[in-house]
Amino acid sequence: MNLLLLDPFALSQEYPENLTHTLNYGHSTCIKFNRKGDYLASGLIDGTVIVFDFETYGIARVLRGHTRPVQSLSWSRDGRYLLSSSRDWKCILWDLKDGSREKTVRFESAIWGAELHPFNHQVFIAALLDDAPTLVDFSDGTTRKHLLSSTPLQKDDEDEDEDEDDDGRERKQDKQSTLVATFTRSGQYIFAGTSKGWLNVIDSETLQTVRSEKLTTSNIKHICFSISGKQFLVNSSDRTIRLYNTPDLTYVDPVDWDIDIVHRFQDVVNRLQWNSVAFSSNGDYVMASTYQDAHDIYIWETTVGSLVKIIEAPREEIVDVQWDPNRTLVAATGLDNGTIYVWATTTPQRWSALAPDFVEVEENVEYEEREDEFDIIPDEIANKRKLDQEDDGEVDVVTIERVRGEFSEESFVIPVILDEEEETFDSSDSD
Repeated sequence: MNLLLLDPFALSQEYPENLTHTLNYGHSTCIKFNRKGDYLASGLIDGTVIVFDFETYGIARVLRGHTRPVQSLSWSRDGRYLLSSSRDWKCILWDLKDGSREKTVRFESAIWGAELHPFNHQVFIAALLDDAPTLVDFSDGTTRKHLLSSTPLQKDDEDEDEDEDDDGRERKQDKQSTLVATFTRSGQYIFAGTSKGWLNVIDSETLQTVRSEKLTTSNIKHICFSISGKQFLVNSSDRTIRLYNTPDLTYVDPVDWDIDIVHRFQDVVNRLQWNSVAFSSNGDYVMASTYQDAHDIYIWETTVGSLVKIIEAPREEIVDVQWDPNRTLVAATGLDNGTIYVWATTTPQRWSALAPDFVEVEENVEYEEREDEFDIIPDEIANKRKLDQEDDGEVDVVTIERVRGEFSEESFVIPVILDEEEETFDSSDSD
């Protein structure tokens, strides 16, 4: 859609209200936008990964390699590579240029989720069910798996039970496992959430835990950073979503970080659990999908923490929600049918932007013809008038001017593959 035809007041609306599209291709279990927001990856229950072009809502790629439901998806920064993790205990890195497998990594345990390093698509972190979180690095051609600790650091001033020996405390700490792990926006640290409510901050270079903070007493299910990286969300099993300001990760020592809570988002009346959480494109809003009976998406604003909108979803539980990184658009996938629902703002086109004399009328109006409107003018005179009206200045046809609302960085565009056999490329696994 031409942005010049859109009403600027309609563009200022910061959260969607209307269901505009539905996407049906298999049973979707998880979704993820790329950094530009023009492609949406969808993992299916049969292990297939679908990439939708959100400009046309068509299918750009069909990737087949998993044999069980897809658990998580993660894009590289340039949008060329896509990492998928599945319940078949495998992570596959896809090259979307031709739909081939760049790398396949197998684990000895089920995978909660996996995420690519923000600046290196050959490094990713995986949270495993019955094993320690693992950092995988194959940038030099050799696959190296680094096991990370789930045990939180103990503060020096923490009160300890005098009757409990050191071995007892260690056994108590080892009972917890890491359920979610994500990189910070710079990739310098890994934020990992445990089953006992601890947030462990791990240095991605030294692989050592540099800070631990007790955030809750229940499972930490999700950790989500805003696009700017200035705030992060923690979704836990105690029916509360917590918003924190990200400390200064570059110039302040981890011991001196201030991890203070900003807001708590919850439904105190219905006591709802939350399936998935996400930030808006500008970080001013937070949204979450509800668990089981309530088929809604809640949207809060982050300044005061008040609830601003409840989007009523179709009659099925919403499993995963994603906010387009550059537009006022929300996509969500349902549990029962696996349909992807898209909510967006409906913006009427403003044709007067291209035709200043364009006026919308509510009833038929008799047209008054100008005296010389349909006169036949010789080509010589018409061309002379046209040349007289043109300026003698140079016209720049090389420089690309950015239009308001466009993505400011170059990103990968998935090429079109006409041969269906090539599109569903399925090569042999590589360890």
